Amino acid sequence: MEHLPDLPRVVQLPDGRHVYADPGSLPAAFQGPQVVHQHIHQAAPDKTVQRIALGSGVGAGAVAAGVYFGPLLIGVLTAIAANIAMLAFLALILAWGVHTVVKSTGSSQGAAAVRNARRLARRRRR
Repeated sequence: MEHLPDLPRVVQLPDGRHVYADPGSLPAAFQGPQVVHQHIHQAAPDKTVQRIALGSGVGAGAVAAGVYFGPLLIGVLTAIAANIAMLAFLALILAWGVHTVVKSTGSSQGAAAVRNARRLARRRRR
């Protein structure tokens, strides 16, 4: 494109008229659209999304929602994970308690059944 000659352009003046303009004679404001190079540098993950959203024309409400609900969502998920971990821990303790009670209150018939099962297991291994 640099080898092509500069052609006259049609420019709209502030009063609304359209005129042909020589590219060299135009004021800086009328010399065409300026190319803006946008560089998104590495930032914290929650900030990069807002910067991209603002650059793409998303409204301030969407950005504010991202800023507000992002950490809120992380907090809720952390609380859910903590609750699940606590329930798993309680289930483990309850299972251990039931096992201990059943083991300590076992009858002589239960002990005989365990001995018979062990004998059968030893025979099968041989």
